[in-house]
Amino acid sequence: MPIVRLPAAGNRPPSVTTAPSSSSLVSRAESLPWPLILLVALSLIVAASTIVFPTYTAYDATYSLLWGREILAGQLPDFATYRAPTEHPLGLVFGVFFALFGRAGDRLMLLATMGSFVLMVVALYQLARNSFTILVGLAAAAILCTRFDFPFLAARAFIDIPYLALLLWAAAIEVARPRRGAPVFWLLALAGLLRPEAWIIAGIYWLWLLPSLSWRQRIGFALLVGAAPLIWFGVDFIVTGNPLFSQTHTTAVTAEDGRAKSADQIPGETVYFFSQLLKTPVMVAGLVGIGLAGWLVPRRVRVPLALFLIGLFTFVLLALGQFSVISRYLLLPAMMLMIFAAFLVAGFTVIRAGRVRRYWAIAAAVGVAALIVWTILRVNVDVLVTELKFRGDSVRALTSLLDRPDVRAAAKCGPVMTSNHRLVPSVRWIMDLPADEVIARSDLPESSKVHSGIVVLAAGRAILLRGGLDHENPTAEDTLRNLPPAGYRQVAANELYSVYARCR
Repeated sequence: MPIVRLPAAGNRPPSVTTAPSSSSLVSRAESLPWPLILLVALSLIVAASTIVFPTYTAYDATYSLLWGREILAGQLPDFATYRAPTEHPLGLVFGVFFALFGRAGDRLMLLATMGSFVLMVVALYQLARNSFTILVGLAAAAILCTRFDFPFLAARAFIDIPYLALLLWAAAIEVARPRRGAPVFWLLALAGLLRPEAWIIAGIYWLWLLPSLSWRQRIGFALLVGAAPLIWFGVDFIVTGNPLFSQTHTTAVTAEDGRAKSADQIPGETVYFFSQLLKTPVMVAGLVGIGLAGWLVPRRVRVPLALFLIGLFTFVLLALGQFSVISRYLLLPAMMLMIFAAFLVAGFTVIRAGRVRRYWAIAAAVGVAALIVWTILRVNVDVLVTELKFRGDSVRALTSLLDRPDVRAAAKCGPVMTSNHRLVPSVRWIMDLPADEVIARSDLPESSKVHSGIVVLAAGRAILLRGGLDHENPTAEDTLRNLPPAGYRQVAANELYSVYARCR
């Protein structure tokens, strides 16, 4: 009987193929550039969402566009209009630039803010990666993308998004190469032209570097630290004659809105806002992660922990200074808690392979699975989709109404009135009107002088609830201001808004 010899291992005929082993599949997966792949995916999702759910600039951003348009017309911007938001010098620069594009400027500003959101996610990833590991960075970025308050801010062009992007990149650069100096100061200076909290961070960073700097560096960096507040004071002085106008105006509006809080209310508000921004499981995971990271890798927690504590400090400082107590002022410390929550999930990558690391990884996987189930049970995606769609629909409905020839003709009879201040910037932007030609009916001294023109009112329940009533303290007067004044007749309406006019 002839002997059949099998080919030796490693000498199989070319026609014979074998399935790849599980270890080779894992190694191939690990070799892929996952951060780049996920960045591309995030960019595509953001781009697609701006097409599917086209939204427009919100109240504060629209005022930046209006001020930019006034500057382009050779006028000083009017910061002192009824319930106008606080100006931000870099926001004015953005406003001037995007106002160059006419009515398309608001969409372009929003698209730029969505781009800033992507940069902010990348910056958080980079900070967490530089502080800990790649997996911690990816986990932090994933947490940020699933905290819907943050992309919602971007979808309304809030300056908080580019501000946080600048701040996080400054932190990531510093962690990558400690005592970096100039690039960090420049980024903090730009951030300081968007929010004054960056002044405190820049000052603390300068003090930390002080012993290692030459006198020339100390003076140069001190000028960078002082540049943002000096520019801010200078803009206020040139426009209003009061270098502290932003501070006094903001506290006055806060008092009118009733958003100031007493000292004993601050701790409870802090916990409440964190739970809003992060949801309770991530907030608790972040607090536990601070302790765990501080125990295992104390030198690596310095920058994220410092930003967390400084963010809390500035929030308390603003609250005690009678500024608005709102969740947006806790965005920075909330993002640092995301990093520490990510450490609780993926921090096993900082320790050596072994039983502890394996058990930690298993526990983290179980925790993530539980969080996903918790999120699925509690998050109503239909509500999120409806809210995004509504924001775009409401602006388009208002624009189509105000662009009608009969409405434009009636507007020549007198000022345009709105039920309260919330619609004022949108009406001014759409109709290209100055501040004294669009008046809120809640501004009693001015609205009492108006007896002709047009009034724009909420026609649907959804618009009334979102913009016609005071969310903090709805009153009967709010409702009455959504009724047409005596002598005004309806000239146009759609499913969301109605316009009444009177010509004398």
